[in-house]
Amino acid sequence: MINKLGLRQITIPLPFKLDHVHCFMAEGENGYTIIDTGLNDERTQKIWQRELANKDVEHIIITHLHPDHCGFAGNLQKQTSATMSMTKTDYDALAKIWTEEALPLLKQDYDKANIDEKIADGILVITEDFRPFVTPIPKVTHYLQDGERVLIGKNEYEVIFTPGHSAGLVCFYQKENNVLLSTDHILPKITPNIAYWFYGDKNPLKSYEQSLQKVKRLNVEYVIPSHGEPFYDANKRIDEIWSHHEERFIETLDAIKGGASVYQVCETLFSNKLSLYDYQFAIGETIAHLEYLRYEDECIRELEKGKWIYYRN
Repeated sequence: MINKLGLRQITIPLPFKLDHVHCFMAEGENGYTIIDTGLNDERTQKIWQRELANKDVEHIIITHLHPDHCGFAGNLQKQTSATMSMTKTDYDALAKIWTEEALPLLKQDYDKANIDEKIADGILVITEDFRPFVTPIPKVTHYLQDGERVLIGKNEYEVIFTPGHSAGLVCFYQKENNVLLSTDHILPKITPNIAYWFYGDKNPLKSYEQSLQKVKRLNVEYVIPSHGEPFYDANKRIDEIWSHHEERFIETLDAIKGGASVYQVCETLFSNKLSLYDYQFAIGETIAHLEYLRYEDECIRELEKGKWIYYRN
């Protein structure tokens, strides 16, 4: 199906447990359109140099702000002079989260979440050291809108705004072939990380639930994700993913029976040994579940001695 759509899948290696990201390119009448870019590192640079030799790039589309998807976008835009599209929601966040001003604020937020000081400091160091992999940020020339039609190669796709994994993530739906380029919204083997990042969406898991239902109404037959292999039957996978979160809700409520901080709940939900890199996602995912339950009136949050403490209702 990827070939039928005129897409070329470009798999970029990543230095993480999730060790790859699929980017895509397609040839149109005036040049190539690229979807996502990988990190700004030497391996990514070499791959794109090889893939784009003697090719004109007309347009770069960024599906969301996470570094494995947009890190190389600024450099690739400089090299190609291509137009750049992404959602305004994610572009505004991208322009802020890697700045010097953002790190002290993150430290304050981790203090409220009662995160172990060594873990919090370690995450801050990782965040600061990671800046070269995501800069320079691109200059966006067009903000993607929900329901907009975009030409990728010779096929038209509908932009589907699907916040959750990031506040401004988009998928692309090709109606004639009933195919979804799902980016990180729906993945075949793992559940996408849905995290509360202390900025932007206050209830990302609710947004994700609504986005899953939005895609479910399309009844997509074939899904092409940004990680893992393409698969059939989007609705079946959607049900599996949400079932996982429903199990997490039960575990989360059990963890706060007598009151608990974010860090305490995180340690309960993620009992396996985590690296500092993994902790930032585990913490964000823990808060996302707690905040979802709080908005559903399943629990309350109190500020006690400068720390968030959650209690089950």
